[in-house]
Amino acid sequence: MLKLILADNQAIFRAGVAKVLAVEDEMRIVAQAETSEQMFMALDRFNARVLVAAGGFDPDFNAVLQAAKQVGTALVVVAEKGERAEDYPGAHGLVYRNATGPALVECVRKAARGETWVQNAAVPGELAESDLIGFRVRDRLTAKELRIVSLIVQGYRNKEIASQLGTTEQVVKNYLRNVYDKSGVTDRLELALFTLHHRMLSEAPSLAAAASAPRREPAGAAP
Repeated sequence: MLKLILADNQAIFRAGVAKVLAVEDEMRIVAQAETSEQMFMALDRFNARVLVAAGGFDPDFNAVLQAAKQVGTALVVVAEKGERAEDYPGAHGLVYRNATGPALVECVRKAARGETWVQNAAVPGELAESDLIGFRVRDRLTAKELRIVSLIVQGYRNKEIASQLGTTEQVVKNYLRNVYDKSGVTDRLELALFTLHHRMLSEAPSLAAAASAPRREPAGAAP
């Protein structure tokens, strides 16, 4: 049994990753940390085989690496766009937030075996072209809906999203219902999983840019 610790301050993304990994028979999530203190405590307590941690989760990466090494835990870094493997020397694996579920699983398995696995930062052209579902959903969503998806993946709640957009929680809920209908998901967790599996939607900084052209807003929602 591969015992895993997840450390990320984005709750929705962390829950999505947990769901992707937990379906693998040999993997078990023993702890999820949203603070550095929780992560270090989990490392000491659970004797996990792999720690999957956001690259900027703790400002002292070397301290995280050394703490993991002391208890025999391999470190897999979840990097942001623009970061490189060279930014995290000593990590057993590196995946970006746009990684597919199979890529994440492969990285964790190789890290658990003591091997190194690094995701290519570039999205292969053939893979992008084959993601027809991602393209279709992206093109169906309005600019504001894409912005809301971006904020949800980052862990924002409806009240915080409303504040960011200068609107009300009810309007945000109206938009979310439209997003769920257009993407075929039923809740926030499924939406996070959907973005994990479809690279067209998985990078938050590109969501709004992808919808810069004016689109029709959903009925019943304020502009």
